[in-house]
This record gives sequence, structure tokens and C-alpha cells, in this order.
Amino acid sequence: MYETSDFKKGLKIMIEGKPYVVVDFQHVKPGKGNQFTRTKLRNMLTGQNLESTFKSGEKFEVPNVENKEMTFLYKDDSGYNFMSPESYEQIAMSEDDLGESKYYLTENLKVVILFYNEKAVACDVPKAVNLMVAKADPGIKGDRVTGATKPAIMETGLSVNVPLHINEGDVLRIDTASGEYVERVTQK
Repeated sequence: MYETSDFKKGLKIMIEGKPYVVVDFQHVKPGKGNQFTRTKLRNMLTGQNLESTFKSGEKFEVPNVENKEMTFLYKDDSGYNFMSPESYEQIAMSEDDLGESKYYLTENLKVVILFYNEKAVACDVPKAVNLMVAKADPGIKGDRVTGATKPAIMETGLSVNVPLHINEGDVLRIDTASGEYVERVTQK
């Protein structure tokens, strides 16, 4: 059992029989009255966000979740396919299950798949991934205004604002938390 004092980002708890993950929280100690905790939670099954307030000391069950490291293989009609490096077991997940994670999946990427009651419900990608630019307008010589950006479409379909000097075929490091350009990666 967890209490409100155990809350931290990423903590998984059960609320009304459904698994949630704590996205953000704040312990509040008003001058008058009892302490409480404001939270932002995400439903692990549906991806819905929930803002809720809990009294200090409330207890929550631990959900039956398991994390497994897996490798992304490919995308086909059945969905996005992953394989366990230990058992070679393969699973397929739909676009709805993956949410925004689908934009960061490249072949042979190591990810963590979250299972709830033996069903794959979510995919945690690394903090940053390298993606190739599939489509970008060419930069015009002399058009180097400080901080200016242009949209670029990555190989996975993700649209990112990038500096003007980025061209098609460049490999970029993308922050998966914000979906923003970090740096250009030099390939050897």
C-alpha cells in the first residue's frame, strides 16, 4: 500500500480499480484545516489525464504492473511489433496503446513495455532518440537569423521545429519528453 506521503513522479497506484501513474503532485499544508495532496494522474489503460485532490494519509493499492525491456522490431498491419531479448517472445501493440511513443520508435530501439495483468498497455522510450529528417525545406544562404526555425518531418512522421541549417537526411537528437530538437548528430 502507498500513502500520499509516498507520492513521486512515475509512481503507479490503483484508484477505483484502475491503474494510474503520478505525473505531478504537490503537498499542500494550509494554515487552517488538514493537509492534502494535489495530483495530476494519467490512466495507464486509456491515457486519460485526471487531476485529483487526496487527504493526507489516504492509502492506495499497488497495481499489478510489470516492466519488461523489449526491442522494437517493425510496424505492419497488426501494429507495432516488439521482441523480448531474453525469451524471443513477440508482442504487437496498437497506435492507441503507444500514444505519442510511436513517433520515437526506430528499428532495434530498446524500450520498456509496461504490462498490466499480462496485457501490454504502454511503452516507455528513452529520454532522447536519434531520428533522420525525411522532409525539410532547404535553408536559404544568408537566411541565418538567430533562433529562427522551420518545420521538419522526421522518418517516423513526427513534426519538429529545427534550425534553418538542417537539411533532409540529417540525423537529429530529439527529446522524447517535449518532442523538441536537441542537436544534430554527426554520423561516422
